[in-house]
Amino acid sequence: MAASASFLIIRCFCLVLVVALLASGASAQLSSTFYDTSCPNALSTIRSAVNAAVAQENRMGASLLRLHFHDCFVQGCDASVLLNDTNGGEQNALPNAGSLRGFGVIDNIKAQVEALCPQTVSCADILAVAARDSVVALGGPSWTVPLGRRDSTNSSAALANSDLPPPQFNLSQLITAFGNKNLDPTDLVLTQSDKRSASTSGPTSPSPTSTPPSPRRSGPTAPPQAATPTWRRWTSPRPTPSTTPTTPTCSTRGGSCTPTRSSSTTPAPTALSATSRPTQPPSPPPSPRP
Repeated sequence: MAASASFLIIRCFCLVLVVALLASGASAQLSSTFYDTSCPNALSTIRSAVNAAVAQENRMGASLLRLHFHDCFVQGCDASVLLNDTNGGEQNALPNAGSLRGFGVIDNIKAQVEALCPQTVSCADILAVAARDSVVALGGPSWTVPLGRRDSTNSSAALANSDLPPPQFNLSQLITAFGNKNLDPTDLVLTQSDKRSASTSGPTSPSPTSTPPSPRRSGPTAPPQAATPTWRRWTSPRPTPSTTPTTPTCSTRGGSCTPTRSSSTTPAPTALSATSRPTQPPSPPPSPRP
């Protein structure tokens, strides 16, 4: 059991490095102290909820990290993967359908945060912080999460199908897909092993927080985009008409709700800062592959 946990920590750390790269398209308008005044207990609330979920089901930590990765890989870290628009949303894309987990955990966290600070903390920020806290809960590294993201009102299965590499891709196709996101072959190797860990770690006992994929918030489906994405498509936030700072829940039906009292404007992409890079933990003893 201990060896398996150590191996999971190593694999989570690999994906952490790539998620940090995907989520690094922040500008001066994004700040780790974004909610210090408007919702000072938001981060501690998220952390407590994540710790409880991971304690109940160890695999949930990897699932939350994978959910965040799949969100960031398609049109940026904007919570678009949480949107429910029947058959047209990202949840129904081939790489996501039936495999993404952790929606119940995010819904639970959002409800707790809303009780503290209504319409203040975005679902995109909750998912980003929850991914970080899930890695820490498993004994992995921590990193600084820039905050102030806006929630998307668009979710496109077509875009997810074109951006997320399917399992049948060969090596050349995978390298091309990751290259379109400004990621190199090393990032490819790190993420593929971790994604399999999150989605095929074996059966676990049912729990209130480990629900199967289900429809989430609703929103208009984004039109299909070109099949040649550039790094700017996932590092830059989406234009204001297609985003909203947050909604009362991450599973609201019937469209987006009123904006938050504080939100960021459209920032320009920047390079990954030293403060946002995770620090590698001490190497645990070798352990067999689960």
